[in-house]
Amino acid sequence: MTPISTAVPHAEGSRPRVEGDREQEIFDATLQVLEEVGYDRLTMDAVAEAARASKATLYRRWNGKVALVIDALQSAKGPLEVPDTGTLRGDLLATFCGVGGLTDHSAVATFASVLTAISRDAEFATAFREKFIAPRAAVGRAIFERARDRGELREGLDLDLLAPALAGICLHRMFLMGLPPDQDVIARVVDQIILPASLRPATA
Repeated sequence: MTPISTAVPHAEGSRPRVEGDREQEIFDATLQVLEEVGYDRLTMDAVAEAARASKATLYRRWNGKVALVIDALQSAKGPLEVPDTGTLRGDLLATFCGVGGLTDHSAVATFASVLTAISRDAEFATAFREKFIAPRAAVGRAIFERARDRGELREGLDLDLLAPALAGICLHRMFLMGLPPDQDVIARVVDQIILPASLRPATA
């Protein structure tokens, strides 16, 4: 007579979750592979090997590399914060010269590693814009909205055009001209381009 097994198979919702330190280890491995080979060549197998995990472990938490890479990117620098230095100039420099800004080589390298994917992978591009770019764009816009509320800005500015201008100028110099920005370059762009275009003229 065949013995009756008392083992209870895992229900779909009861499989062990990937979380905590183990989740961050997988995110770190994902970003490592991303910087080494770029998004196009990143595979779940490569991440599993770098994280010393099984591919099945990854698929318990993420349905593919789009979801995994987006979550890893979001985990890299923690929650976004809007600096409040009291001036538009101070807020811009604190944002773009700090951790996760344009002088953060790791953040810039990670961004560079996904550029080609934005034009080739529609699913990734949509997720990247919604979950990674949009929150950062919101921080930039909030900086200008607060400056407007303080009375710093001239009337009639289109903040949708102005808020991304600093990043746009610096990234153009980096990716098209091969000139990585440093704090001095960012300060000069702010002082010579952004502030003259933004600030209310001083009254005599």
